Amino acid sequence: MDVADFRASLAGDTPGAGLPPPLVALWWMGKGDWNKAHEVAQSQDDSPSAWVHAHLHRVEGDLSNAGYWYRRAQRPAATEPLDAEWTAIAEALLADT
Repeated sequence: MDVADFRASLAGDTPGAGLPPPLVALWWMGKGDWNKAHEVAQSQDDSPSAWVHAHLHRVEGDLSNAGYWYRRAQRPAATEPLDAEWTAIAEALLADT
């Protein structure tokens, strides 16, 4: 699956079967459901989930909390537009699946 396929899957009602939790969280964010995305990201304790979690807090506007999660993910704090960051995270996580 590539980013175009991942974006196209947003037309569905649920994330694709077999997606790892960080991509499920990112999928829910792509659907505009911050709460579901946060629930999934928060339930995991790994670097990819922390990266998505950071993005979610950036979307929320809570930059200090986002900074904490970027550090947990061992990633620099993003400054690019939110959609560009979402795409970059999706590309990286899809490349690892």
